[in-house]
Order: sequence, then structure tokens, then C-alpha cells
Amino acid sequence: MVQSLKAAAAAIIAWTLTGWWLKAPLALMAPWTAVALVASTVYRSLRSGVQQFAVIVVGALWASGALAVTGNSTLGAMTITLPFMVLLGNYRRLGSQGMYGATTALFVITYGASTLSDVGHRLLETLIGAAVGVAINAFILPPVHLRSVYDNLQALAGRSGELLAEVAEGLCAEDGLAGAAGWHDRAWRLGQTAQALADARQWTTESLRFNPFRRLRHHVPLPPPAEVDAAWERVGGHLVAITRTLARAANEDTPLPVPSSAYLARWAEVAEQAAIVCRVDAEIIEGSGRSQTLQDQRDAALKEAMSAHRSLTTDFQREDGTAVAVGGELVVETQQLLGELAALADSPAPG
Repeated sequence: MVQSLKAAAAAIIAWTLTGWWLKAPLALMAPWTAVALVASTVYRSLRSGVQQFAVIVVGALWASGALAVTGNSTLGAMTITLPFMVLLGNYRRLGSQGMYGATTALFVITYGASTLSDVGHRLLETLIGAAVGVAINAFILPPVHLRSVYDNLQALAGRSGELLAEVAEGLCAEDGLAGAAGWHDRAWRLGQTAQALADARQWTTESLRFNPFRRLRHHVPLPPPAEVDAAWERVGGHLVAITRTLARAANEDTPLPVPSSAYLARWAEVAEQAAIVCRVDAEIIEGSGRSQTLQDQRDAALKEAMSAHRSLTTDFQREDGTAVAVGGELVVETQQLLGELAALADSPAPG
């Protein structure tokens, strides 16, 4: 809503300056440009402004030249101008700004003026609109995208905990590995959340660039460093590997011997405590800071998980040698998973 109202205000101000005050002949260019440059970040407004002004200059000059060559023939000028300008507009590096060259050329051609004075007016109108759009976006509630990083980071931690808890509960049931395929599918879908987190992090970084008030907005807590994102992504990778191993063991077509029910129950103890760690981390992220109670709960669960993992390693040595593929991979991947969770305890708290 804020960005929409800012775009409307930019258009009104740009029209006031060009149409009412300067009485420019084609004042439409100014509000049209201003609206387009109230973008989702200040950096994007500046980048788009440079790109848009460049293509508009090319479009205005090319169309004016075409009018001069064809004797102000609208059809002839369009025939000369549009093929090249549309082709230029589709150039990938110009992004969404590329088509402004073709539309500017259409404005110039249909207006039917090709003198140097007319071309100068077009460029001045565009420059005023660009300046108004960028200025309003930068100095009136400049957008800062921080909350989406928290939301996706919390979702990744929370869903990892939910998956671990579900796997632990399933392994303790009578049917044991019956839900292994579903667990593996859920683990794969954690990658979508990790990608959404990466996109949100990119928006956050971009929204702080060239933002004149980024240091004054103390009421907006900064998210944890990007290293935390990578750590949770690795946690998701270990969950994919663990659930893949369980799914293969549950697959009747795959000749992988399944460890004993006692061994799986011991691993479920590790998973249950690791799930608590993930859930507490999700609460910490949601609250944008660590409380001593949550920190103590996390430390206790991580300690229990590591203790259960040591017992799991001992139990593995007693397993039948044919179950080494499944049991060994569970030991290794779980150890790495716990290592990532332990390292996250030392990361800076959100906020």
C-alpha cells in the first residue's frame, strides 16, 4: 500500500512540475516515468532509472530522426523505428526497462514533432519524472525487506524440527519404516524453503543498498548473518540424506538389510532431541533474540541428542554386518547434522 501511494504521489508531483508549472508539450512522459521508478528497493529505482533514461533517449532520438527522414510521416517513421526499438527492448540486460524505448518512440512519432527543441523537451520531461520517482522512493519511507528473511528462516528451522519429530515417532511405531517415502519427500521440499530464504536474503541486501535511512530505522531488527542461512541449508541436506537412507531400507525392491528395531529406536531418540533443538531455534528466530530459558532448553536437548548419538555408535558395532550400509549412513549423517546444530548455537542471535 505504501509503495502504491508513493507511486501515485510521484505521478502527481511529476505532472505538476511538467504539465502545470513548465507547461511541457508532452508532460505525460514525466508521470509515466515517475510511476515506473517507484520500485521495490531504492537500489532498483536507481538502476532502473539509469536504464530507463538511456533507452528513452535512444527511442526519442531515433524516432525524431525517423520523422525528419520521412518528412513527418507517421507510418514511415514507425516502419523505420519500431523493428529496431522492439528488438533493442528485448535485450536481456535491459530487463523490463527495455520496452520503454519503443513506447517513447511511439509517443514521439504520434505527437509528430522532430525538432531539436521537441527532443529536448522529451528528455527533460523524462529526466524530471525519473528524478521525482527516485527521490520519493528514497526519501519517503524507503522500503526495507527484512521480515521475509525471518519468516523463511523460521519456517526452515520449524519444518526441519517437525520432520525429525515425525520420523522419530514413526520409527517407534509398529510399522516402523512405513512412512519413509513420505519423509523423504518432505525433506526434499525443504529445499524450496531454502530457496525462498535465499531470495529473501537477496531482497534484504538489495533493499539496504543506497537506502539513506537504513541506519536510522533502529526499530527494524537486522536478520542474522547469511552464514546462518547456509547452515540451515546444510541441515536440510543431511535430512535429505537420512530420509533417503530410510526410504531405501523400506523399499522392498532395494536389497538393503534393515537395522534392528532397537537400533532404530535409539536413533529415534537422537532425532527427537534434535527436533527440539530445531523447534527452539524457530522460536528464537520468531522472537528475534535469545532468552535464557530458550537457550537452556536448546542446550539440554542438544546435550541429550549427542549423548544418545554416542550410544547409537556403540549399538552400531553390535549390529549384524549386513546392516552396515543403512546403520553406518545414519550414524555419519546424524553426526554431521548435530554438528551443524551445535555450530548454530554460536551464531549471532537475530536482531
